[in-house]
Amino acid sequence: MSKQIQKIKDLYKENKKSSLAWYLALRGIVIIIMILRFLDGDFSSVFLCLLTLILFLIPFWINQKLKIEIPNLLEIIILLFIFSAEILGEIQNFYGIFKHWDTILHTLNGFLCAAIGFSLIDILNNSERFHIKLSPVFVALVTFCFSMTIGVLWEFFEYGADQFLNYDMQKDTIVQDISTVTLDPEGKNRVVTIDDINKTTIYSTTPDGQPKETSISGGYLDIGLKDTMGDLIVNFIGAIVFSAIGFFYIQNRDKYKFAENFIPVKRFSEKE
Repeated sequence: MSKQIQKIKDLYKENKKSSLAWYLALRGIVIIIMILRFLDGDFSSVFLCLLTLILFLIPFWINQKLKIEIPNLLEIIILLFIFSAEILGEIQNFYGIFKHWDTILHTLNGFLCAAIGFSLIDILNNSERFHIKLSPVFVALVTFCFSMTIGVLWEFFEYGADQFLNYDMQKDTIVQDISTVTLDPEGKNRVVTIDDINKTTIYSTTPDGQPKETSISGGYLDIGLKDTMGDLIVNFIGAIVFSAIGFFYIQNRDKYKFAENFIPVKRFSEKE
């Protein structure tokens, strides 16, 4: 067994055994998939597998370097989220097979990022080094803004990958109706609406200069806009849900103790 896994085992406490088991199981699956994809010559998937293995180490790195304890349940959810997004979503094409796979993950992402943002504010709020104590409302607001900021930055990343690397992370959508001022024949910024689109034809040129015609059945191709806005909306929902949980948790930590399953805490005191 590698030294890396042994270090993780040594640092995990008794109550971390279940998350360690999930880590080892998912890591083993990823390695097997990576080997199979390598033998098939699918080096893009091999890269995604390597990226996944690196991302799996983030909870361990936070625990060791930042001395922040991630709750057992939250750590398992993070590991499953990474596996679902990279391995199942990208390599196994769950994004294409299951219509709402991307929506589920972005909702969960909003929830998880809000939990992380809340924990950062809560740790600072309870630190003797900071003299300003934020109210529960303000903590919830910062939590929400932190989650939404991460969601927006991710959409920036998707847009950049699509524009500069010719990916399709912002999945295109077939639509049957469009409203646009671009098609106003008089150029007077008036909206032109086209309903019940059943086919779109694209005329282009191949690299060798030959004309090419591409037909899209069923409607018009929306280039990523609906996907991006849908992702931000469900991220908004996930952020709102945890911000509300965090608000009530600060007001009564004993009554809403279940929230501690999702809130990382400082592992050692500041003197340590």
